[in-house]
Amino acid sequence: MPRFAYNDGIRIAFEDLGGAGGDPLLLVMGLGTSRFWWPDGLVDELVHRGFHVVAYDQRDAGQSTHLPARRVGPPLAALLRPTPPAYSGEDLADDAVAVLDALGWERAHLFGHSMGGLVAQRVAIRHPERVRTLATSSAVPSDVKGLSVLRYVRLAPLVRFARLHYPETPQGDMALAVAVARILAAPGRRIDESDVREFVDKEAAHQIAGFRDQKAQSRQVGAKWHGGPLARITAPTLVLHGSRDPLLRVSAARDIAAAVPGARLRIVPGAGHFLAGDVWATYADELRTVADRVTDQPRTACED
Repeated sequence: MPRFAYNDGIRIAFEDLGGAGGDPLLLVMGLGTSRFWWPDGLVDELVHRGFHVVAYDQRDAGQSTHLPARRVGPPLAALLRPTPPAYSGEDLADDAVAVLDALGWERAHLFGHSMGGLVAQRVAIRHPERVRTLATSSAVPSDVKGLSVLRYVRLAPLVRFARLHYPETPQGDMALAVAVARILAAPGRRIDESDVREFVDKEAAHQIAGFRDQKAQSRQVGAKWHGGPLARITAPTLVLHGSRDPLLRVSAARDIAAAVPGARLRIVPGAGHFLAGDVWATYADELRTVADRVTDQPRTACED
């Protein structure tokens, strides 16, 4: 069952996924996606490596507050619009800190995937005292604005996303999830219902609409960042990226790693944007390695 944190009237749903007593790790998922899209197998790998894992739904996703609908246009238009349609990048970063507060965690490791990686970067910039280590996967640099973002994005997958239309039925939800996963998976990787069933079943059990709310996605991606650059990040940082990511170019990861002082870059051969089973152990090992860089620091009782 979820618990809830609050940030200026916005309700943020989060869930303890296991590993109590381990090193605190907060997972931040991507655009328009609920916390249920963190694979159980990846979470198990992280718990096995000594992490206490918690995941949350960003605002406008999952069981967190969905803002009132307004005319914001498609996500790509919202990304390029000079003014935010609903809230700022700072608001999204503060939501994560509200979850840490609700947990009683003074400091935690952060792991963000896709747009969640961008948000995690901004948390590390805006709230450096709350971040033990930062890990991102398949993310763009958080301080790139407007049209500059497009140099990292492959447009063909965006066109394919725009063409996805499935009925709002259990069968349609499954077909939509499979289609999304196939777009995000490494080219040539077989994807079927078994790869997404756990996500679809969990969202259905909680009456979550999944990827259908394009207006919510536009509000998320349109949130503008007014904070500092990546060079201000002081937490030990890990940058992961699949060598065959069909959505974001590897140059995005290279530029993050180049901008963050002392960051470790790991390009994972054959991996795509979808968190498939063949990367779970590798990603968990990499997070454990970067976390071990700060294990000599004292832990407070509220971090356990």
